[in-house]
Amino acid sequence: MDGSLCRIGVFYDGSYFACARRHFYHERKLGWLAFRPFHALIETFAREWEPGFSSYRIVCASWHQGLFSANQADERQLHNDRNLHHDLIHAGIDPKFIPMSQSEHEKGVDVALAIDALQSALAHTIDLAVLVTGDGDFVPLTRALMKQGVRVAIMYFRYETEGGKGFANERLLAAANYRLDVNQLEVDGRHQGDFRGLFNNGQKTPQSGTPPEK
Repeated sequence: MDGSLCRIGVFYDGSYFACARRHFYHERKLGWLAFRPFHALIETFAREWEPGFSSYRIVCASWHQGLFSANQADERQLHNDRNLHHDLIHAGIDPKFIPMSQSEHEKGVDVALAIDALQSALAHTIDLAVLVTGDGDFVPLTRALMKQGVRVAIMYFRYETEGGKGFANERLLAAANYRLDVNQLEVDGRHQGDFRGLFNNGQKTPQSGTPPEK
C-alpha cells in the first residue's frame, strides 16, 4: 500500500447526527458540533484503523434526512434548514433529502443512504465507509459493503439525558470492522483535545438556534 491513498466515504444518518448536535449544544453547552473537525477526526482514526496507506482523505460525504415542505414547516424550521444546507455545502457534504410524508415520518431515508453507500462500493471509489448512525437497520448494508471489499466503521453517540438519548445497536457494532463512540473521547486522555475541537463555540443566532459553521 505504500504511496496509496485511503479513500473514505462518510454517510450521515441526518436525523441521528442532528439529535447529537442539539444534545451537545443545548444540554451540554459545549458549542455546535461542526462538520469539518468531525471529518478531521474521522481521518485521524482512519490512520489507526487502516495502517499502511500513505495518506487518508474523505473523498465523498452525503447527508440523508427527511425534509418538510414549505407548507409543513414554520419560519423557524425553514431558517434552521437553510443554515444546515450552508453548513453541509461548506463542509463538502452532498445533501440528499427525502420529502417527509403527510404523517410527518421519515420514509425511505435508510434505503437512500444504503443505495448511496453501495453505489460507491460497487464503483470502487472508496476503501473505508464510515456510517454515522446507531441504527440496527444498517446491519445488512454493513455486511453488503464488506462483501465488496470495503471496510466499515460506525461513528455513533451514546448518551442519555432528560432531553434525549443517543444509542448504538449492538448488532450493528458487532457487524462492522471498526466502531467509535464519540462521547467516550471526552474521557479518553489521548483524545480529549480532539473532542473539544469538534465544537464551534460561536454565539447562537436568535432566530435559528443553529449558528452556521465558519
